[in-house]
Parts: sequence; C-alpha cells; structure tokens
Amino acid sequence: MNKKKLSHSNLNSSITSVLAALLCIVIGMAVGFLVLLAINPAHAWGDGFVRIVKGGFHDAPYGVGKELANAAPLIMTGLSVAFAFKTGLFNIGAAGQYTLGAYGALYCAIMLKMPWYVCLIVATILGGIWGAIPGFFKAYFNINEVITSIMFNWIGLYLVNELIYQNGTGPMYDVRNTRTLNLGKSAELSKSLIPDFGLNKMFQTNSTTIAIFLAAAVAILIWVILNKTTFGYELKAVGLNKSAARYAGINEKKNIILSMAIAGALAGFGAGLYYLSNVSQWNPLNSTSLPAMGFNGISVALLASSNPIGTIFSALFISHISVGGSFLSTKYYPTEISDLISGIIIYLCAFSMLFRGKIHSMLFKNADKTNVNAEPAPAKTETKKEGK
Repeated sequence: MNKKKLSHSNLNSSITSVLAALLCIVIGMAVGFLVLLAINPAHAWGDGFVRIVKGGFHDAPYGVGKELANAAPLIMTGLSVAFAFKTGLFNIGAAGQYTLGAYGALYCAIMLKMPWYVCLIVATILGGIWGAIPGFFKAYFNINEVITSIMFNWIGLYLVNELIYQNGTGPMYDVRNTRTLNLGKSAELSKSLIPDFGLNKMFQTNSTTIAIFLAAAVAILIWVILNKTTFGYELKAVGLNKSAARYAGINEKKNIILSMAIAGALAGFGAGLYYLSNVSQWNPLNSTSLPAMGFNGISVALLASSNPIGTIFSALFISHISVGGSFLSTKYYPTEISDLISGIIIYLCAFSMLFRGKIHSMLFKNADKTNVNAEPAPAKTETKKEGK
C-alpha cells in the first residue's frame, strides 16, 4: 500500500512539475510577444512571434539540423548544473569546464589526430579535473563553490586562449581566420569528427551528427545513477545533510569532490560534442567573454527542475527558440529577442514552486482527500480489541 501511495505521489509530482514548466513557457512567450508589439507592432506576428515559435522549422530541414547540433552541448551543460543541484551544490563553473573540454577535444583532434571517441574522452577528463578543483576547496576548506567556480571560469578561459594563440604562432591557430583550424579541412583532421550517419545529408548541414543521441544517452545514464544506484543515493544524501551522511558512514568530502568532478566532466563532454561536430571553431581573440553554452546550462537545468531526463526537452526548447530568434529579420527586430524570452522563462522558473503548489491543489486536492478517506484505520481497530 505504501509503495502504491509513493508511486502515485511521484506521478503527481512529475505531472505538476511539467505543467509548471509549461506555464512558465506560455507566460514567457506571451511577454515576448508584447515586447515585439512594443518594438514594431506591424510585424510583431508574422515576422516576429511566428518565426520564434517555428524555430528551426522556419527554414527546414537546415534549421532543424541546426537546432539538434546546438541542443547536444546544451543538454550536457544543463546536466552538469542539474547534477550538482541534485547533490546540494551550485556549479556555476560549467563555462570554465566547457572551455577546458573544448581545448582537450581540439588538441587531440588537431595535434594528435586522434579518433573522435578518444577526443571526447580527453575532453571529459579535462572538464572533470577543472570541476574537481572547486569541489576540493569546498570539501576540505569549506570555500563556497560559487566563488571558486567563477574564478576558475576566467582562469580556464585565459589559459586555453594562451595555449591556442601563443602570440599568433600556435600550431592549433589559424592566423588567416583568427580561430582554430577547421576539422573538415583535410582527411587527417576529419576523422576526428563525430560521425553523422547520413544526418548531414538529411538536414542539409555540415554539423548535424550523432552528438544529440550521445547527449540523450548520457542524460538517461545520469538519471539511472542518481535514482537507481547506491552511489547516487550517497551523493544526494551528502547534498541534503552532510552531518547526517557522515553519521551514516558516508565519506562526505570524497562525495563532494566526485560530484563536482562529474559535473565538470559532463560540461567537458558537451564541449567535445559541439566542436567535434564542426558546429563552430574556437576563437582565442574573443578573450573577454566566456562560452554562453556554459551559462545557458543553468537555464536548461532550472527549466527542467534539475531532472536529467527533463534537461533533454528543456535544451531542445531553448535551442528551438534561439534558432527561431536567429531567423528574425534584423530590419524589424534584434535577434536577441529570443534570449529575452529565455531569460523571462527562466526568471519565472524561480516561482515554479509556487506554480507547482497551485497546480497540485487544483488538480489533485480531491484525489488526495479520496486517498486519505480510503485509508484503513488499524490503530482504532486494535484499540477496540484491547478494550474488549
């Protein structure tokens, strides 16, 4: 009976979480439409809102392929932040971990000409190392991981830029294009690209690979680890209460470091998926801005309520409206409108607990009362027997 009640409660919680996220999206889109009306009312619908809603389908199949290519690293950075959230930590350093992962992937591809899967492994390892450092400071010196993560974001960025650029003479640096070498330029480098298995031809792109399926598979794996394994239980227990976890015999310091290392590894893996799909090249001259993908992972995690499976869908949505925003006519609107809508939706996610409470009371209040009334009362029966 208790298992049945628990399962029913979990289902209700999942439904309310999804509905709360959808409510945030609807309100965010409505506010975005009002902004479009304020800027240029004559073109707000056809040239503005409709294009954002259509997303990549506005220029299918190319736009859809572009969505999938951008969604893969978003899933991973979202998982990075969500995994840390689930274990009681705030990984704001996904951008720096992503940066180190990008360097690992590009170095193995351009300099060592390694196969794509080896490049991905190295990207994951470097991201994990960069994530473990803030975890170490948190575990042994109780230094807030937000502070150390922010510092290591910038340290990682400038370190990678220097390693690639090297005063314009770095072997990975293309002086003419002021960025890293293109992986598709030669057969030697192209073998480091993630295979597409016909997806590029299907979507008429050069960057739609199996990366999206790899990211989805990792998301499912993380869900299994967190919810179905002893290791995942220990990580969450440390996040909920370090003292209680220590009393239960769990090594809280080790688990804090492991949690941040895994979060960093996920971000690094996402960078490998992005750059080894030839979506873009690294530009070391753009040294004053961190990769937006790392911070967009926070948006993905919040919209998904830190659910690993939910990050797949929230990343696809964020990618969808971002690509839709890129199709806005600059004659009428700035392309940053899609970022504005994303920001509003994420801001509303801060009120998701309130939304979930209201939705749950509306949908399941009567059902909860029915379940309570249907419960047997063994205590009263025993009292009567004792009285007899």
